[in-house]
Amino acid sequence: MYQNYLGIDWGEKRIGLSLGFAETKLALPFKTVASLGEIIKVVKAEEIEALVLGSPQKLSGEKADNKNWLSFYKALKEQLNLPIYLQDERLSSRAVDALSGAKRDKVGRDEMAATFILQTFFDSA
Repeated sequence: MYQNYLGIDWGEKRIGLSLGFAETKLALPFKTVASLGEIIKVVKAEEIEALVLGSPQKLSGEKADNKNWLSFYKALKEQLNLPIYLQDERLSSRAVDALSGAKRDKVGRDEMAATFILQTFFDSA
């Protein structure tokens, strides 16, 4: 199993990031960025070995047809030679809102959604 993971909650305006560690199986909020270039810098600085990307799905479980997300995913694969695990992100933002009650705090919300995605991945492994 890899050691350092980066959880990613992709959004068209903001991308929430969380860090996770295989040894502890614990995901922690990290930061919010706006571009793939910033993600690449984080991957290098934090010595990330695997990515967990939130995958948009409909409530029915079908994959959502989101062309912008798909473009981001393809660019991530092309620019980073790392394993990328897709994690269902349905209701991650709602879960974060329920936990924090801070719906207006968008920056923290994105980081927490990334943390939720990564922690769900760890818990299901």
